[in-house]
Amino acid sequence: MPILFVFLWCFDKKHGMMILDELGGILGGEPMKVLVTGGAGFVGSHIVDECLRVGHQVVVMDNLATGTRNNLNPAAKFLEMDITTPGIAEVLREEGIEGIIHQAAQSTVPPSIKDPLYDADVNLLGTINLLQAMRDLGLKKIIFAGSAASFGMPEYVPIDEKHPQRPLSFYGLSKKIIEEYFQLFHELFGTSYVVLRYANIYGPRQGQSGEGSVISIFTERMLRGKSCTIDGDGGATRDYIYVGDVARANVMALESDINGIYNLGTQTEVSVNEVFALLSEQIGYNLEPVHGPARTADIYRSVLANGKILESLPWRPQTTLTEGLQATIAWGRTFYGADRS
Repeated sequence: MPILFVFLWCFDKKHGMMILDELGGILGGEPMKVLVTGGAGFVGSHIVDECLRVGHQVVVMDNLATGTRNNLNPAAKFLEMDITTPGIAEVLREEGIEGIIHQAAQSTVPPSIKDPLYDADVNLLGTINLLQAMRDLGLKKIIFAGSAASFGMPEYVPIDEKHPQRPLSFYGLSKKIIEEYFQLFHELFGTSYVVLRYANIYGPRQGQSGEGSVISIFTERMLRGKSCTIDGDGGATRDYIYVGDVARANVMALESDINGIYNLGTQTEVSVNEVFALLSEQIGYNLEPVHGPARTADIYRSVLANGKILESLPWRPQTTLTEGLQATIAWGRTFYGADRS
């Protein structure tokens, strides 16, 4: 039976451009052989699913330090290996890789403070290892998981791409330095790159140790009927973006001709108190939150401006917070074996 690809064109009056609403199929032409590093992790596994959905072949590279085999799509080939492995270029050549979506990382702030050498080894040297392999093989396109953590304390919100970067952790610093490596590899070797600076990602399969995992933590504790702790007064805000929307953006960026650094968020500011209230209502949770001390040097307001990526790709954050929380709760009921209503 032939595969049907459906596309809907419409005119965006705000930006004065034609927008392609991708309902299925490949934006950029022919299917590719795509390497997804960290493809057994939370975000990476959703990117793998999206790549396969639109017709690409996928090879997953993951050392399973934080990822899990349960997240792996059986239609993807799995290589259990580290991105710091010497001779990675030969692996990419043997697999016939044409594009890379790079999600593998040491992805939390506290470990980066405790062990900056490990953070740099994985995040910085691992990425340079991939870039050098790309240069040696003549590969031209890589998509990278950047982070709002590279900005540090905001001077203004919403934070746009030109906002000064003054990271408060080695994790944020490694993300900032990697951006500079991409820029220089592009200038020296013509490597095409897209850095997507992520807002706070949430959704099914999220663990509870990554950055911005408050929704996952609250969901698990509420489903189990346990108390929830809110740091400080709960007024701290973040930009919460659903993992499915993040996956679509990565694949669209890979298929496109864009190059450079882009914020990836909803440009919507939501407080921890609001998240707690929404989850409580949907789950039927009746306990009051416990308020603990505010985290030291924590950022109180954070929301990303997303105008640049809206003008550059036929992408929009399609999932509302309410819809995303419903999907996260539904997954949590199965994963945690909870059946609260």
